[in-house]
This record gives sequence, C-alpha cells and structure tokens, in this order.
Amino acid sequence: MKEWFAQLNQREQMSLLALGLALALYLLYMFVWSPLDEQREQLALQNAAIAESQVRVDAMVSELLQLRKSGVKTGTRRNLTSVINESTGRWQLPVIRLQPNSRGEIQVRLENAAFDDVLQWLYQMEYTEHMLVREVSLTQANTAGLVNVTARIAEAG
Repeated sequence: MKEWFAQLNQREQMSLLALGLALALYLLYMFVWSPLDEQREQLALQNAAIAESQVRVDAMVSELLQLRKSGVKTGTRRNLTSVINESTGRWQLPVIRLQPNSRGEIQVRLENAAFDDVLQWLYQMEYTEHMLVREVSLTQANTAGLVNVTARIAEAG
C-alpha cells in the first residue's frame, strides 16, 4: 500500500489524504456525534416531561396542604353506607341493594332512576363527598329517561 501511495504524484497524494480526512470526519459524525446528539435530544424531552410532572405534583401538594389548613379532614373514615343512604335520599333515587365487599367498597343497585339524577348523584359522590366511583354500569329501564344502575363506590384515599 505504501509503495502504491509513494508512486502517486504529490497532487494525487494530497487528494487521497483530503478524501481520507473527509471520510474519517464523516464516519466520526455518523457513528459518534449524531447518536450522541439524538440521545441529548431524547434526554431533554424526558427532562421536560419530568419537570411538567413535578409541577403537577407540586400543585397537588399545595392543594392538599390548603385543604388541611381549611379543616377538611382527609384522613378520617366515614361510614360509607350512611353517606350513600343520605345522598341517594337527597336525590330521591330508588336504592334496591347496598352490598359491602371485603375491599371496603359498596355496590349500589338503583332501578328505574332518572338518568339526570343519577349523573348528578355520581358527580356529588366524587366531588362533594370525595368518594371514589370505581365502576358504573347503566342499562336502560322500560320507561324513557329512566335507567338501572349498578355502581361500586369506595372511600377515596
């Protein structure tokens, strides 16, 4: 290889060296610089997502601290059955069955209940009573506007 290179005139040797240098720089870019640049961009995106998540967590912590200051009891246990009985009574929903399970949830069965009242009751359970509505099954009753509902409700937290 050296002999072949030595036989070339000086202009050809310089051209080959320049070509070799350009090829080396291209390979360095393709196999070192470019993958590192892509990795840096991915890490920047991950950092942005984590920062956004941190902001949401901080907001939730602030809200929780505010609730604690305002006197909302977040750790107290309430009688879930009495809360459900009170709220269904307020909405005049026909409760057919209340069945507690081993996980601390209560299955509530309503029949021939007004659809709008059921939605308002579920909203109240989640946002006013701070309960967790785990599952809801709605089927149309025989009368228009009325539904049969089975819901699993648990204490939030």
